[in-house]
Amino acid sequence: MYMKKFLQEFKSFAMRGNVLDMAIGIIIGAAFGKIVTSLVSDIIMPLIGVVTGGLNFTSWKITLRAATETDPGLFVSYGNFIQVLFDFLIIAWVIFLLVRGINRLSAKKEAEKPAPEPPATPEDIQLLREIRDSLKK
Repeated sequence: MYMKKFLQEFKSFAMRGNVLDMAIGIIIGAAFGKIVTSLVSDIIMPLIGVVTGGLNFTSWKITLRAATETDPGLFVSYGNFIQVLFDFLIIAWVIFLLVRGINRLSAKKEAEKPAPEPPATPEDIQLLREIRDSLKK
């Protein structure tokens, strides 16, 4: 239940066209891109490789033309695409968590502000209420 709500919130965040969210995503993505790429390629992927028996996405490719002594060959390296996609998803997830935390902090600050007092009732309305209450008696 909570995970479903969490994923829906993430989907709503990812699909929103808010310029501020986009700017935050670009800035944080650029700042943390290399860190997250290193995290994925140097820590997460080797662990996945151990669990899956040495699986390495970057070596996955389709040979279109075999290499010869004079020709290096032609390949579609879809494994590298899978790796970059994995990096992107982790970066997007981290940005989402950061923005979500910032939004929660700002919501707490808004909740802590005292509610403004309602405006004073105009005299004519007050007089009409007194007349109504007198008539009820």
